[in-house]
Amino acid sequence: MTRDQLLTAPETAVPTLRGAVAGLPSYIPGRRSAGRDVAALASNESHYDPLPAVVSAVAEAAGRMNRYPDMAAVELRERIASHLGVTAGELAVGPGSVGVLQQIVTGLCDAGDEVIFAWRSFEAYPILIEVAGARPVRIPLDDAEGHDLDAMAAAVTERTKVILLCTPNNPTGVPISHERVEAFVQSVRSDILVVIDEAYVEYAEAGSGPDSLALYRRYPNVCILRTFSKAYGLAGLRVGYAVAAPAIAEGLRRTALPFSVSGLAQKAAIASLDAGEQMEARVDAVKRERARMAAQLEAQGWKLPASQGNFLWIRADDDLRAKLVDAFDRADILVRAYQGDGVRITVADPASNDRVLRLLAAHAARKPPTYNPIRSTDN
Repeated sequence: MTRDQLLTAPETAVPTLRGAVAGLPSYIPGRRSAGRDVAALASNESHYDPLPAVVSAVAEAAGRMNRYPDMAAVELRERIASHLGVTAGELAVGPGSVGVLQQIVTGLCDAGDEVIFAWRSFEAYPILIEVAGARPVRIPLDDAEGHDLDAMAAAVTERTKVILLCTPNNPTGVPISHERVEAFVQSVRSDILVVIDEAYVEYAEAGSGPDSLALYRRYPNVCILRTFSKAYGLAGLRVGYAVAAPAIAEGLRRTALPFSVSGLAQKAAIASLDAGEQMEARVDAVKRERARMAAQLEAQGWKLPASQGNFLWIRADDDLRAKLVDAFDRADILVRAYQGDGVRITVADPASNDRVLRLLAAHAARKPPTYNPIRSTDN
């Protein structure tokens, strides 16, 4: 039988995707536009141009792009270790914090194991968990748009392997205090890995969230997850890292896709750490704009959680959400909408932020309803 006959035979079996993959929702990135007058506020990326020293480091590294990068990222891990006061053996790097999280779930979870996280939180959580064959356990946010740690602790079973704490939470911006995180870690089994996802930690006010390094040093089952994509402005190069007990970190390095962090990304991350003061000045400017926007929106009548990320969150039912998104679209402002939950707006440059303020002022009469946790399982 020829190949064509085989493919057209009525009972010929064909390759099929795993059930978990066939039913998997796609990750939806923030919308983009090439229009000059479009304010792209749908992705929580930096709106500053790359730092000059970082551009120089990338340009120099580009001359060696014909060679594979250092798979172990030794130089980068040593630089991060110096920055944090840990050892290189306690670090694993990957293509953004989401890549490292995939290494965590792959490294710790067998089929049917459970991963607990707040919802709504980072959209990639349930996707990565289901791809690994594990079971996502979503715990609705509390009335303050933050993590309901009591409910998360109550959801622990003998199959629980990992718990994800996103602080500040994406998309609501609400942090978890140090005291609450420590009490939570003490309340769960020591064989459960508690991952403190701090993608936006640089934007948080001092003391608003946990001292994650202190918790890590005290509790061996704590893991810290961070990224260079946000405050450091390397979203396009993809590099993040985890701080974990040496045995866990070694396992994460083993589960990494070979050469997944490019040489350009490694050099850019090192240069970014070396330019820390410049990065902090940019972060401070975002914080000032965040405070200015929040104050004006609250004066207009909008009820906002006190965001500690580089974004603001408006809780809205689907009717209000659709009206707001339509208005933003017509004004050439791209925001991130979450069905059944609300709208997230990235804090950008003052001119773009002013456009947001003017639009929302015009819609302030349609105030969002009093927050009522939506027990949704949507991805």
